[in-house]
Amino acid sequence: MDFISHGLWGSITFGRRNRSSFGLAFAVGMAPDLFSFGVLYIAAALGVSPKPDFSHGTPPESTIPQYVHQLYNYTHSFVVFLIAFVLVWLFLRRPVWELGAWGLHVLTDVPLHSYAFFPTPVLWPISNWKFDGWQWMTPGILIPNFVLLSLLYTWYIRHLYLASKKEKKRREAVFHRSSGI
Repeated sequence: MDFISHGLWGSITFGRRNRSSFGLAFAVGMAPDLFSFGVLYIAAALGVSPKPDFSHGTPPESTIPQYVHQLYNYTHSFVVFLIAFVLVWLFLRRPVWELGAWGLHVLTDVPLHSYAFFPTPVLWPISNWKFDGWQWMTPGILIPNFVLLSLLYTWYIRHLYLASKKEKKRREAVFHRSSGI
């Protein structure tokens, strides 16, 4: 799945409490890809690593530097996510539910990555097992993803608008009662 969709799924699932929660869940949902492939693109821009060539589809994994594979193992492991989630919970003495966007990212990548390019190491470092899923960029996956996100966000924005309108009416009623108008 593209990293923006991961952010949108993460924020609609784990960030609906308020704006900062939404923003945090959005960022956390994108983070696994940003901390693996984003690092590669920054390194390529700085001239440290060669820029991957996606012009003819997905490049062979052998052309991607080894450090990206290692970062991908860490950022796309549900085991690593669970350890980090529990450590943050213990440190802050409360769960940070927005971190669930990371776990959701990993779980959605499992069926949406094939052996053709970066299958998800969901159980790494315990196991190297990977599922041979479907490539997320095929129209049969990509189009339903965009349609579902569009429908969910239409509902969410409408819900926020109606809730805001209801709150405004409630405040006006309180103001009128308290001012004797």
